[in-house]
Amino acid sequence: MKHLEKTVIKVENVKMKFNLSKERTDNLKEYVIKFFKRELDYQPFWALKGVSFEVKQGDKFGIIGLNGAGKSTLLKLIAGVMKPTGGHIQVKGSMVPLLEMGAGFDPDYTGRENIFLKGALLGYTRRFLEEKFDEIVEFSELEDFIDVPLKNYSSGMKARLAFSIATMVEPEILIVDEVLSVGDAKFQQKSREKMKSLLNEDATVLFVSHSTHQVKTICNRAIWLHQGELIAEGSAEEVCDLYDKWISEES
Repeated sequence: MKHLEKTVIKVENVKMKFNLSKERTDNLKEYVIKFFKRELDYQPFWALKGVSFEVKQGDKFGIIGLNGAGKSTLLKLIAGVMKPTGGHIQVKGSMVPLLEMGAGFDPDYTGRENIFLKGALLGYTRRFLEEKFDEIVEFSELEDFIDVPLKNYSSGMKARLAFSIATMVEPEILIVDEVLSVGDAKFQQKSREKMKSLLNEDATVLFVSHSTHQVKTICNRAIWLHQGELIAEGSAEEVCDLYDKWISEES
């Protein structure tokens, strides 16, 4: 795989801390009272503990690790959804995050209105969305429901609309959290073909998956996270082999 040497994502000593309540509160009223009385006892949880790496333009970059390793937290930080507790993240280029597919929708708006709302949140201009509107609707297969409020959509319909909006451009950086299973079997196949076309382009891709087979197939480089720490970085083949060996030894 041919690359340009331009660094498009630089993660430097990134840390992320969450404060977890150590005690149970039975209802919101009790929680609020304890919060203002400062009676809540918190336990710090470090989701990321000083993670550093660089992603070059054109890289297909895999992120593997067990549940709770910090993978999704790292993607959200890179996407700008959250700010790190410490460290720095630099991103150069237009970015499309395929993370929580239903985020950015208003349930009281129609599908038509939500195309412009979600598109605006992704940084698309109204003129661009007007030009792509028919293509988005056709791909989502929601022609008969596009003027229906989103609160009447099934979760699969919402995901199909979100996927269709997000993938109507050829982003410089594509962020994918886990394998996308959107809609029925027919639409899933169409989604896979769309993803494959995006992956074959010159876009830089960050790809989180539990499947080392998928990471080996899609990615040229990878990192392995465990309990918020970077365990290994290198070629996708090498990192996945190390991870698979560790999994077999731990089983």
